Amino acid sequence: MDNLNMLIVIFVVVSIGGLLALYGIIEAAVRNGINSSIIGQFLEKKNGTEEDKKKFLDNDIDNRD
Repeated sequence: MDNLNMLIVIFVVVSIGGLLALYGIIEAAVRNGINSSIIGQFLEKKNGTEEDKKKFLDNDIDNRD
């Protein structure tokens, strides 16, 4: 029974890692697709670029200069 439990734990860990990697890939693809679309380019021109906006982690204590 110990081998079976170890296999289940390994399967769960590998599955979670795979899902996180897949999430990152899909998020990047959707963001790139929206930014390169006609509507995305129109909104970027209308509202300005997103690069100047501060991110949540920019206020982190470790990232302060």
